[in-house]
Amino acid sequence: MVGSRRRVGVLISGRGSNMAALLYASQAPDCPYEIVLVASNVPDAPGLVLAAAEGVPVFARAHTGMKRAEFDAVIDAELERRGAEFVALAGYMRLLSDGFVAKWAGRCLNIHPSLLPAHKGLDVHEAVLAAGETVTGCTVHLVTPALDDGPILGQVRVAVLPGDTAETLADRVHYAEHQLYPRVLADLVSAADSTAAWLERVRSLALALPEAEEKLSHGSPGFFVRGGKFFAYFSRDHHGDGITALLVKASGVEEQAMLIDQDPDLYFRPAYFGPSGWIGIRLDLGDIDWRHVEDWLTRSWRDSAPKRLASLPF
Repeated sequence: MVGSRRRVGVLISGRGSNMAALLYASQAPDCPYEIVLVASNVPDAPGLVLAAAEGVPVFARAHTGMKRAEFDAVIDAELERRGAEFVALAGYMRLLSDGFVAKWAGRCLNIHPSLLPAHKGLDVHEAVLAAGETVTGCTVHLVTPALDDGPILGQVRVAVLPGDTAETLADRVHYAEHQLYPRVLADLVSAADSTAAWLERVRSLALALPEAEEKLSHGSPGFFVRGGKFFAYFSRDHHGDGITALLVKASGVEEQAMLIDQDPDLYFRPAYFGPSGWIGIRLDLGDIDWRHVEDWLTRSWRDSAPKRLASLPF
């Protein structure tokens, strides 16, 4: 989506001060993202009132009585409905299910009030003071299944002052968080149009499919089903064509020809793979429909998977 602002959903559980920092930063004319949803597992979270007052769509549902994956599916559906491309956790006091994390891999980030990897989890400021540390800070990181353990995207250091309490220290760390989070989010979404970012997005979608694995094949990252066949390739300037594309299986050369005839800018007959009925879907046209990409990956996976897997409902 080159030339347009990336769409971000923010998840909160409380007052949403970091959400507010992201929201107000997004009002700058040169900000590369916009907030399209603020969602919460706490229906009366104060941050929802602030977001709604600023014209941002909000969604709330209590997680009580729901399994983790079930509740995450509700949140995920709302993010999809609003067209979110990235998820920013801003005081969201819920552990995420593995499925949610896998789907949003590389596009879900969190802010934590310490210099990770130090002091993961809760009661951070008390732990800093108990350890007698003179410096603390905050960290923005990508979300992975392990708590507070994803790749670090940015940090800010904050001095611990004599006589600090957990409350006074938390206040200053909050100032640092509000400076750091919008900048790191802007950097992340700005990089999302690079070829490497497209590959990571394709990879996260492909490897989320049952028993999918990756290996280099024909000079390109390829994705196959364990015990089955390849179902997709990520092609970069393959055979010197200058194109970045996803290669997947059509039903045959007839469908391939029909797709190209309907949208010759998006679809093409890839070299080497084309005679076998594969179709190329361009990713370098400036407006990637990731739902469309996901649908093609799923379809191609089903065509390649062993019978024991191909009938799985998902």
